[in-house]
Amino acid sequence: QVQLVESGGGLVQAGGSLRLSCAASGRTFSSYSMGWFRQSLGKEREFVAAIDWTGSRTRYTDAVKGRFTISRDNAKNTEYLQMNSLKPEDTAVYYCAASRFATVQYDTRTYDYWGQGTQVTVSS
Repeated sequence: QVQLVESGGGLVQAGGSLRLSCAASGRTFSSYSMGWFRQSLGKEREFVAAIDWTGSRTRYTDAVKGRFTISRDNAKNTEYLQMNSLKPEDTAVYYCAASRFATVQYDTRTYDYWGQGTQVTVSS
């Protein structure tokens, strides 16, 4: 069992930055690949970024490439999402997730555990 708790969301002006953190409980954090998803009002949850269990492979949705960076610290059982050059269209609830598959995962259906979400609001 893995429990995930996100933090770091908030209100920021366009062009600003935020860093989201996802703290995981459990001794097997390092065996899971991790991801970030987001959901804005009236839309389906969408993939943002993912990282494999080693932290050596990452993937991003095209909309955030070059602006967001996903990383993890297995010693601290924590995943991060550094978000720079934020845009109003990045406004959403951001969720971290853990997958029992070790490789990078893009599909919500391959994730086993989810956090409760943290709100990110970018004003224009």
